Amino acid sequence: MKRSTKVTVAAVALALAVPAAALGTLDEVGVLQGTPAPAPSCPDRPCQAIPKTTGYQAKVDTNRSVHVIPKDGRIVAWTITLGKPGKEQTKFFNEGLGGEPQAQITILRPGNKLYYRAVAQGEPQKLSKYFGQTVQFPLERSIPVKKGWVVGLTVPTWAPALAVNQPGTTSWRASRGKGKCNDFDRQTAQTKEMGISQFYCLYLTARLTYSATLVSTP
Repeated sequence: MKRSTKVTVAAVALALAVPAAALGTLDEVGVLQGTPAPAPSCPDRPCQAIPKTTGYQAKVDTNRSVHVIPKDGRIVAWTITLGKPGKEQTKFFNEGLGGEPQAQITILRPGNKLYYRAVAQGEPQKLSKYFGQTVQFPLERSIPVKKGWVVGLTVPTWAPALAVNQPGTTSWRASRGKGKCNDFDRQTAQTKEMGISQFYCLYLTARLTYSATLVSTP
């Protein structure tokens, strides 16, 4: 995967703005130390993508906190690794899932029975020109977050950011209700702040390829 040169300036500037004496830390929520980053499926056949939903990683091996925010702080940027679908694959997804690929991060506050409230969101980003790359997007405004909240990925159309054929101990959840887990044409993406959705649907042997940069509160 080629890493895009776009974008790290704002995130770095924000990190450097934290006084050294403050002892804030810089964490990448969604990156597991000692675990290699998986490659998205596209352009392999079948080329699989995230369709019309908001998701987060529920588990990788024994780790159930992959996208759970570990400390109070501020999210300053997010990163996504994209597959490189071919022209026909791209046309198929564009026509079937509502248009060109795009995504944004959504900060989720957990409630009961797998219900989550979308308390904040980053700006939506178009993804086509970054196919085959890992790209980081600094936020125009950093997002204050609390320990225990979750960084989700909202995809109103589609995004080739899904690694498949992972171990059975790997799974992710989507903002779809009971009985709707295979209804991929239905729009369930959380695109409005303060909206509430149930993340009932669990998908095994797959991993979402995104993360978020957290500057912790000293």
